Amino acid sequence: MVLSRIWSAFIIVAIVVASIKYLFSPNYKAIYNDMVVGKGGDTVAIASQPLASLPMNVQYALETAPDTKVDHIGYKKVEGSSSVQIYRIQSTDGVIGTSETAVKICLGLIGIMTLFMGFMSIAEKAGGINLLSRIIQPFFSRLFPEIPKNHPSFGHMTLNFSANLLGLDNAATPFGLKAMESLQTLNPSKDTASNAQVMFLCLHASGLTLIPVSIIAIRASMGSQTPTDIFLPCLIATFAATMAAMIIVSIKQRINLFQPIVLAYIGGISAAIALLVVYLVQLSKDELDGFSKVLSNGMILFIFFAIILGGIYKKINIFDAFIEGAKEGFWTCVKIIPYLVGMLIAISLLRTSGVFEIIIDGMKYVASAANMDTRFVDGLPTALIKPLSGSGARGMMVDTMTTFGPDSFPSRLAGILQGSSDTTFYVIAVYFGAVGIRNIRYTVGTMLLADLVGIITAISLAYLFFG
Repeated sequence: MVLSRIWSAFIIVAIVVASIKYLFSPNYKAIYNDMVVGKGGDTVAIASQPLASLPMNVQYALETAPDTKVDHIGYKKVEGSSSVQIYRIQSTDGVIGTSETAVKICLGLIGIMTLFMGFMSIAEKAGGINLLSRIIQPFFSRLFPEIPKNHPSFGHMTLNFSANLLGLDNAATPFGLKAMESLQTLNPSKDTASNAQVMFLCLHASGLTLIPVSIIAIRASMGSQTPTDIFLPCLIATFAATMAAMIIVSIKQRINLFQPIVLAYIGGISAAIALLVVYLVQLSKDELDGFSKVLSNGMILFIFFAIILGGIYKKINIFDAFIEGAKEGFWTCVKIIPYLVGMLIAISLLRTSGVFEIIIDGMKYVASAANMDTRFVDGLPTALIKPLSGSGARGMMVDTMTTFGPDSFPSRLAGILQGSSDTTFYVIAVYFGAVGIRNIRYTVGTMLLADLVGIITAISLAYLFFG
């Protein structure tokens, strides 16, 4: 019911905002067309700069057109002044194009899902998942008290969290979907999320990641002098979001986090991450890239190697087990198509209507009225769009770097925000859609609160490290 109301609200708000713009501004006469079959949305004012300070190609463009766009950045001359208003444009497809994109996303998942679900099937038949479950069971049995001892879902969740930690998105999704399916077998009400499913998905969506490789790579490609300087703030912010998700769900489910075994595991994991961070912060950008590639890709190959050896040791038919799991992965991708299409078209309407323009401008006005430092507002579009669209948030981060420079405060903040949150509504649509859950209970509220903790932590760290 909660997700239904949010989905409906997205559509209603988007159409109402678009209608108001259509009626009262001549600049938005094509907005309905953009929302259905075109492109549009997310036009956010950034700053005002003197014409002479802009790049020469922009100055030339403004001589012929007082309102022009260059590489997703808009420039508009102010009448009677030598200044130019700068705004960023993040276009997204209308609902027709978005529905096609949703299907393409699912088709793109098929290969990855069949690969990892195939190996997962081998691991299950060889007893590897049960072994992993027994190792993590003392900790997880406290966080997931409703799951029976040594249940295979413990192993699936461990693989998902490990893949997230290493930044292996391609592996994290199949492992996560398998974990949701395992938890669904224990769910007494098949269309309502169980306590265990809520806890798992909230922890997964908090997105604890050790090394934000893609963000560092983008910063380097944009000409940053120190592309790795956002590494530690990213890790701290995403760790704070993960702990917030765990605490909020534990309070709702009356789980005692002060049990000695829970504190020991959390403390041990925190200490291990801290030691690794101490080592990683001493590495150069190239060394960090190399370490990350070896760690992440080496881990995948090690998992494949261990699974095959386990299958040989247990004398199972390895290839048949792989095919059986691969078929399951294929049908899982097919099942999530309706859920993904439904969620993405609502998000498309919200973005093409320009709702974020109103939100960002309003936040900047409030910050200015309160005599606050408004630099953080220029990095916020990344955080606001991230729960709705990973690619949109990445585009906003790149545009922020293009506009302000990769080593500016807003750009560093955008990088931290990109690395410290996840695509909340996409995750909900895919994971709950895969198992047919309709009543998601308090999952959305918890995930958005965890995102808020991550955002506040990211802003605080940006001022602490770069302010």
